[in-house]
Amino acid sequence: MAKIKKTIKTIRVDADKCNGCRGCEIICSAYHAEPKYSSINPAKSRIQVLTHRLQNIWLPVFAGEYTPAECMGRDKYVIDGKEYEECAFCRAACPSRDLFKDPDSGLPLKCDMCEGNESGPLCVEWCLNDVLTYEEREEEVEEEVEMEEMEIGLGSLIDKYGLDKIASTVARMSQKD
Repeated sequence: MAKIKKTIKTIRVDADKCNGCRGCEIICSAYHAEPKYSSINPAKSRIQVLTHRLQNIWLPVFAGEYTPAECMGRDKYVIDGKEYEECAFCRAACPSRDLFKDPDSGLPLKCDMCEGNESGPLCVEWCLNDVLTYEEREEEVEEEVEMEEMEIGLGSLIDKYGLDKIASTVARMSQKD
């Protein structure tokens, strides 16, 4: 495969500054509501603040890629005297937890950096404590074929219900016209 230059967009998280206000979740869910800003449902947010209030831990995590298999890692890490589970750092929507799945459809969610918003990700813009920082950099990467949103959604439905059931449902729905 050929190497191409690609702009990599990332959001850096400084968890030590986070106080758990969850403003990032609220603005994300409002931006991604249909129509935009019509509702607020943090369960539909592409960023989740994982909290352990008794240990004073607040960790913003962004939705990443969907994975059909759950991982084997269940390790614990101690960072600056605070204990974290390995899953806390995972950005994947996976079968072992409901994090980063749409509560209505069960389809996986993925952070799109508020695509279409001129000023960049709104969670960064609305973060009061400068926990989140938006960064863009050029990198040389292998050219890859990306799945479209429809393919990702259908893949998730096939994993959940099976190919035969999805195919028969689509065939039945196409007969109605």
